Amino acid sequence: MGNLAVITDLHADINHLGDSELAKLFELLREQEVTRLHFAGDTANKIDQTLAVNQFFRSRGLPTTFNFGNHEMGNIKGEQMIEHYPDSHFLNLRYLPLNQQTVLLGFNGWYDYGFSELEDPQQIRSIKNIYWFDRIIERFSDDQTVDQAILEELRVVLDDLERKNYQVIMATHFVPKEEFIVHLNGKYQIWNKLNAFLGSQALGKLLDQYPNVQQVVFGHTHRRFSDQEIHGTTYSCRPLGYYYEWGITRDFVLDNQLAEFFIPMKMRSLLNKHQAEFATYKEEHLVEEFRKAITLISY
Repeated sequence: MGNLAVITDLHADINHLGDSELAKLFELLREQEVTRLHFAGDTANKIDQTLAVNQFFRSRGLPTTFNFGNHEMGNIKGEQMIEHYPDSHFLNLRYLPLNQQTVLLGFNGWYDYGFSELEDPQQIRSIKNIYWFDRIIERFSDDQTVDQAILEELRVVLDDLERKNYQVIMATHFVPKEEFIVHLNGKYQIWNKLNAFLGSQALGKLLDQYPNVQQVVFGHTHRRFSDQEIHGTTYSCRPLGYYYEWGITRDFVLDNQLAEFFIPMKMRSLLNKHQAEFATYKEEHLVEEFRKAITLISY
């Protein structure tokens, strides 16, 4: 028996997580008796830092694997490197046994515009090219074609695991189910147009076909949700996200009456004005945020 921890959206560079902060995370994982760690994308913007974060935990005796999110993909050139990065700890369309019955399957994932409120792919692509980070990512074709191709590869792997009677825990980055897509109202409803790039409706439908898929862990939303069971599979989404979105940041801002309302996108400039105080507060409370952003699975 063991305990798998899955973490998504660590964003170590944006969140200024150095060795001191990672040591806090390691101590928390040790306290929780974690025996294996997996980072499910957006560990950092730069692939070198993603690899360094993984090595930090491996060097302390904790087996650690990873798959990519869109932020790592933006730092990698070529489809082959995105899908088949040459690192033995990289899990994309690859799995490793956790015990005799259960495997951990890694899958980068992508998106198919299925969660969009718009129907015209050309209009959606135009929005992506104006507003979305992923415009810098080099894929072999348009987004929907890419998604279809990698899902066909995933189907082959899932068929094989089903034939072998393995239970599957899947770690991916992008959202597979509509239940985890938020639709905003009022002046923030413009953000709904970006839901097109959050995940793949087709992935969720594919997973519905496999009763041996025990649990799926993902992030990318920068919103945390309670676990949901859908078609017999547990879906877990609790990304760490950016520092200006954190619960402890909200507490810092509101408790110190620095703003009347907590609006994450307006917090960066405010926090810059209170860097020293926030750094001290973050030092004291970071473990609380880490704890809420870890998915623990016994195996």
